[in-house]
Amino acid sequence: MIKPPPPSLPIKFLFRHPAHLVACGFGSGLSGFAPGTVGTLFSWLTYWPLRGVLETDLSFAIFLLVAFGLGVLACQITGRALGVVDHGAIVWDEIVPFWAVLMLTPAGPAWQLAAFLWFRFYDIVKPQPAKYFDTQVKNGFGVMMDDAVAAGYTILTLALAKAALSASGL
Repeated sequence: MIKPPPPSLPIKFLFRHPAHLVACGFGSGLSGFAPGTVGTLFSWLTYWPLRGVLETDLSFAIFLLVAFGLGVLACQITGRALGVVDHGAIVWDEIVPFWAVLMLTPAGPAWQLAAFLWFRFYDIVKPQPAKYFDTQVKNGFGVMMDDAVAAGYTILTLALAKAALSASGL
């Protein structure tokens, strides 16, 4: 299910509370068109600089766990301030899971593009249990988890595609 387009938020909203800045993806969620997609693009663009700093998989995995926990709190606070649990401007839930997807994506731009497209597909379609988290868990944890599930589906799809290509000799 696609989030409805967010009503325009003033940029000053980001600076009313640090949680708003994080939950709205440092401004990427303020896009008037497809904020979830813009948030995912932000994730893709920031992944490589982050990996330059957090070089080992362990350090990046720890970062992801902290970012997820921070996201639960930031999304909860921001959703409450906006009066909508999963407001369209909240995109941290796309950013952190897509960083995890990129960490596990095979090397190469074609794989990254496939990861981006599959992640957006699963985020929009919300197969179970993503739909459960989206519709039944009305708090910051639910906001973050539905996209974590989409990330899991994306990683599984990429692994199956890679296995199929390897088996076919491509």
